Amino acid sequence: MSTALSQLSKKEIKLIIENWIRTLNIRLGWISDFDKIVIKYVKQNFFFINEAKFLEGENTINCVKFSPNSSKIVSSTNNSEIQLWDVKSGKQIYTFNGHSGPIYIAKFSPDGNSIASCAYDGTVRLWSVDSGDEVMQFRGHSNWVGDVDFSPDGERIVSCSIDKTIRLWDVKTGKEIQQLMGYLSSGQSVQFSPDGQMIVSSSVANVFVIWDVKSGEPMRQLIGHSNIIRNAKFSPDSKFVVSCAYDKTIRIWEVASGNIIKVLEGHSNTVNDVKYFSDGQTIVSCADDTTVRLWDVKSGSLIQTLEEHSSWVLGIDISPSDNAIVSCSKDDTIRFWE
Repeated sequence: MSTALSQLSKKEIKLIIENWIRTLNIRLGWISDFDKIVIKYVKQNFFFINEAKFLEGENTINCVKFSPNSSKIVSSTNNSEIQLWDVKSGKQIYTFNGHSGPIYIAKFSPDGNSIASCAYDGTVRLWSVDSGDEVMQFRGHSNWVGDVDFSPDGERIVSCSIDKTIRLWDVKTGKEIQQLMGYLSSGQSVQFSPDGQMIVSSSVANVFVIWDVKSGEPMRQLIGHSNIIRNAKFSPDSKFVVSCAYDKTIRIWEVASGNIIKVLEGHSNTVNDVKYFSDGQTIVSCADDTTVRLWDVKSGSLIQTLEEHSSWVLGIDISPSDNAIVSCSKDDTIRFWE
């Protein structure tokens, strides 16, 4: 049913909703605010493309992230630029320059005042959202840095690199605090858990690791994918991890046991990014098959496929209010879905 609905226009879905309400009104008698409940359900489970493109240029866009208040997005590209955009107008606010080579990730701090980025040049950099200036560089990696993330309190940054190290940095001083030692391969992604107690890292091997932040020791190595793992992200309650890989699958894992809970299949090419909605009941993914997909966590079934990009979709994010998705692609566009 959901797959069929996802292919209908807004007008057609509106007519279906009106018919549901009219039928139930006749058969069951009116239920107070039932129309609002149905409309809320549809809005939560189906997204429609906003045709406005924030960016269309000549460079692959590797990453796109919302600000904590959803008013801005930040994007990073292969031409050494970071762009800050106003969501409402779609206009560019700043371009941050300083990195050399492709910039893989740029994301906001929890308070929205800073942006952390990492790049092919082996550096992690901190930028001021208000001024657009570079605030600090974090140096220590000996090769390109694949991912960065802020701790939930915004006081630390974690980074991973092809140099096979994971490093924690003090945001105020720029000094390296710690290296995580244990099973390591060239880093693909790294993320703090929402409770700040753990870090999950993925690598070019088909293994990802959950680390204890306090001790710096690996808690668990999770094996199940048959190819390189592109990304791994915690659920909002820190009890699960969702991962995606070159093997075209998405897998949901229980942190406590290390068991695979669900395998989501449907993408026809490498799955590049994946993320939970804030309620933990829905997952969004993007892939080299040019699609963005929404999945039901409980059943593992596909809810909807979004098809507007013309090349690999490399990154996605969900607005903090869960009412919009932003995606970026090798087709040089950023698209806003709501």
